[in-house]
Amino acid sequence: MSLIEQLADIVGFHSSYTGTFGDQVYAKDQAKRALLKAMGFELDDKSLTESIHSLKQSQWLNILPVVHIAKLEEQQHVIRVSLPKMGKLLLNWKVTPEVGSEIESGVESGVEKKIASEVIGSINVDDMQIIAEQKIAETQYRQYLLILPKVEQGYYQLTISFGDVQASCPLIYAPKNCYSAQAASVNKIWGYTAQLYSLRSKNNWGIGDFTDLAKLVETSAQQQASAIGLNPLHPLYQHNPAHRSPYSPSSRCFLNPLYIDVTKVANFEHCELAQIKVKTKTFQQNITDAKASDLIDYSAVAKLKFEITELLFEDFYHYDTSANQTDCYKKMSVEFDHFKQINGQKLQRFATFDTLYEYFNIADKNAYGWQDWPTSFQDPDSEEVYRFQLAHAARIEYFCFLQWIAHQQLSAVSQYTVDKDMAIGLYLDLAVGCDGSGFDVWSDKELYVAGAAIGAPPDGMNPLGQNWGLTPINPVALQKQGYQPLVKALRSSMQYAGALRIDHILGLMRQYWVAPGMAANEGVYINFPWDDILRVIALESRRNHCVVIGEDLGNVPEGFSETIQNAGLLSFKVLFFERWESGLFKRPENFPTQSVITVATHDTATLTGWWQGRDLQWRQQLKLYPNDEAGHADRDARASERENLLAALDDLQVIDMSKAPPLEPALMNSELSIAVQKYLATSPSHIQLIPLEDALEISEQVNIPGTIDQHPNWLQKLPVALEDFSQTSSVRKIAQAMNIARPK
Repeated sequence: MSLIEQLADIVGFHSSYTGTFGDQVYAKDQAKRALLKAMGFELDDKSLTESIHSLKQSQWLNILPVVHIAKLEEQQHVIRVSLPKMGKLLLNWKVTPEVGSEIESGVESGVEKKIASEVIGSINVDDMQIIAEQKIAETQYRQYLLILPKVEQGYYQLTISFGDVQASCPLIYAPKNCYSAQAASVNKIWGYTAQLYSLRSKNNWGIGDFTDLAKLVETSAQQQASAIGLNPLHPLYQHNPAHRSPYSPSSRCFLNPLYIDVTKVANFEHCELAQIKVKTKTFQQNITDAKASDLIDYSAVAKLKFEITELLFEDFYHYDTSANQTDCYKKMSVEFDHFKQINGQKLQRFATFDTLYEYFNIADKNAYGWQDWPTSFQDPDSEEVYRFQLAHAARIEYFCFLQWIAHQQLSAVSQYTVDKDMAIGLYLDLAVGCDGSGFDVWSDKELYVAGAAIGAPPDGMNPLGQNWGLTPINPVALQKQGYQPLVKALRSSMQYAGALRIDHILGLMRQYWVAPGMAANEGVYINFPWDDILRVIALESRRNHCVVIGEDLGNVPEGFSETIQNAGLLSFKVLFFERWESGLFKRPENFPTQSVITVATHDTATLTGWWQGRDLQWRQQLKLYPNDEAGHADRDARASERENLLAALDDLQVIDMSKAPPLEPALMNSELSIAVQKYLATSPSHIQLIPLEDALEISEQVNIPGTIDQHPNWLQKLPVALEDFSQTSSVRKIAQAMNIARPK
């Protein structure tokens, strides 16, 4: 085995994988070299040898692991401690909870005392169990087991000391299972999924906003729906509106301020300049134009909204609350200060990034990320960035203000779902990664592998593979940070949600990386600390009372879906993919109870589009097939699939075949649309989700993976305004069918 192969193996790269079509795909040496270099390894023979030895010896030379997960259900918790062999030694230990945690302790190892919020103790090393020994250089090392105290679930710091030596590591007491669907009173419920930006209404400014979301909640609750699924609400780039994919965010820990309803900001009615501006003929015409288009004009919408939010901020920022006792402004001031205090340095740093992005983008319209800034500004902790913060404090405060308003409005919608007695309420989506030019990568470069990209290997939908352009997290760095980046991302979404869908959850077990300059079908899989990550997800799920859905589509290993279900996550099932090898559709009773079921996703054809073959037309037009024969084969297969779908519906007696649409030409009708939803409704799946695109029988899909501007991805508005949604015939019939099959 070569040095490259040895190092790649230790780091966790796979030498091969089994493709969708059963073929064995071997990782190219060139790809391994490029990815190892991107991870920071030097690739000359001497450096490779040193890296291999260092990694192999780390478990002996490091007194404690970089992070330790204690399994909450176990009767006894132990951790590995590595020490050089020496004489009699008293080992002192201390377990300190995170700020605000309370612990209940009971320990069998050594002497134990409870002081304030800490648990402390000591033990003679001779009394500890030896589990392994290893000689390195001239020193004999031993690995011992230290018995840990029994405490409540949560995050702690373990510190051990002997003599003048001290070591510590994050210690996480985590449960085996997520917050369960049963605990959330979820049993065969149904709801809608929506692309928030696509919502039309009489009062929005050309893009769906948080007030529209509240209207959708109200309408859906009246129909007895229990969940509203949404696209990721992460922030993109305020000064680059053309960057529109919600799955390519600047950060996974904040919100997209474009969803703010400007007219619902507390001081909107009191701000004279904002009122004057909004009422001008030109501004009103611009709103009308933005609303009238079938595709979202992100630049126009951003200009409209942020012109007013700036006026509102200036009005609020310069208002003297000590001299004036207007309740509105005093309340805003108190709540804004509290928001900043709770979110601390992370919020300040995010607002600094947005201010820098704006500053350099104004100077150079081609500066689309921190890589285009002067070198001294690429480090968030540099002296230049600090001086910039002092000089632009008010502008940084403005971007904090936007996050606060977005948080307020989304929190209000979340509470509204509770008031409406929706079992799940908001079902949010956590993107698999971040754009490399954004805040998360700029803020913590040590965590990310710059130059590499997350993607997916070739499959039936994407025969050339996929490069998603997202910068991957280094799994070694993630462990060194005690999984806190994952924790923060989960909490940021879970605080608003009754359920959270984790996009491409397989990427938390193994991730497909595309090396710089290489094709998407030449990627390499790398392992992540899956067992630990599952525990962290379970802990955050329970803390936030949030059901978790793992999007487990695509090329997943055998037994993976069962693994996540055993951990209390819901699997994600899509009708189009639930077929036997013969091509026949699986009967609904074969779907697992521990699952979410839907007809389509944002990356697949809508039901109407699938039936009509619209997705195949796009693939042909965009040259996404490797050859013409593949396109012909897909079209022939689709004709057979339509027959199989009708047969499945007829077999379950959910369709009147005399009213079913003809197979040729393949045209959709409401009989078929409703029958498909009835079919899924008979499954035992905990949650059934109906995309609004399917409820409205839309033929165009939301996004075509592998494209950017060739297809109107993330641009299309729904054809029906929210005010008319519940009165639309197809929607009314689907809701009636759902309430018979899945009554609340």
